[in-house]
Amino acid sequence: MVKNSKIKVILLSVILLFTFIITPTQITYAEEPFDVEGKSAILIDAGTGKILYEKNIHEKLYPASITKIMLLLLAMEALENNKISLKDDVLITSNAAGMGGSQLYMEEGEVQKVEDLIKAVSVRSGNDTAVALAEHIAGSEELFVDMMNQRANELGMTNTNFVNTHGLHDDNHYTSAYDISIMSRELLKYPKVHEWLKIWMATLKVGKEKDSVQQMVNTNKLIKHYKGANGIKTGYTSKSMYCLAASATRGNLTLISVILGSPSVNQRNQDSMKILNHGFANYDSIPIVKKGEVIRNVPISKGNIENVNIVADNNLSILVKKGESKDVDREILLPENIDAPIETNTKVGEIICRINGEEKGRVDLICKDEVQKISLYKMINRVFSQLLGK
Repeated sequence: MVKNSKIKVILLSVILLFTFIITPTQITYAEEPFDVEGKSAILIDAGTGKILYEKNIHEKLYPASITKIMLLLLAMEALENNKISLKDDVLITSNAAGMGGSQLYMEEGEVQKVEDLIKAVSVRSGNDTAVALAEHIAGSEELFVDMMNQRANELGMTNTNFVNTHGLHDDNHYTSAYDISIMSRELLKYPKVHEWLKIWMATLKVGKEKDSVQQMVNTNKLIKHYKGANGIKTGYTSKSMYCLAASATRGNLTLISVILGSPSVNQRNQDSMKILNHGFANYDSIPIVKKGEVIRNVPISKGNIENVNIVADNNLSILVKKGESKDVDREILLPENIDAPIETNTKVGEIICRINGEEKGRVDLICKDEVQKISLYKMINRVFSQLLGK
């Protein structure tokens, strides 16, 4: 009897131990709404940056042509800063013309416009066009790669290192799904880029004599087959496997998904749509203010002008789960008047948004224009004009 009792105790202990081991695993999987086949995946709200789905989002992986998102971002910033223009002529170098992989077969010595190069990068993902654009912006591909890494560092892309502009494989060229979502969100802040990312088919004349017409079909099939799709970039090498950073907008909500290391094109596209569907089914976005929107006209004390428009420094929207309260309290914090002088883009206040008392977001309010201190002569003239009712 004693022996049988010991056996029962041992069996009971084994069963309890086995239950203890497997229970956490069961709970973990129950918390995930679904899984995807890729090595890494993420879904974020483009407005707030909030993560709505994740899988191995900080794992360092090869991005292939998704690299070109950073190229496009730097191109948009260069356009905004008037460093380049869409009508600039770009001379195609031997380095650019010699790029392998996806290309438009440009010739050394031919000339292309900046806008056509951006379009070719966005639609056909041309490696030769990517290098040509990079060389035009920075002077050389090497210098442009330095710019890419510097911008990545500024954006907080801590698991990223770029060694080229196009994404052809290099062991030291890597990033993560999370980092890709960061630069994708930054890129989509430029309305103009959506025009190129949404193109399904286009043509480009190439060659010194422009005697060859290259047909460009968007490598991102979601542009045609997914409602609201408006970007962003595909990628493939034998080491990276199939990758896609996708974006879509429905109503006020714009979502960004990233899939890295998927086993096939179809699986990559299906999983991208799956996580985008998850976001659109469960969340809404409430727009609060647009970048550059005038919030208030504020008097200036001792300035060369009497009033100045105060504007929002960035877009602000609030992400809410469907069914939750949409009663947003918007508090504007601004002084009644501002003392001159004021430098361009000086922060002078904030907008704070709350739902049921809980802060959901805030945006800086800035004085877009420079305001100088008024001279004594102009001050006297202003006083007399006010006294005379002029």
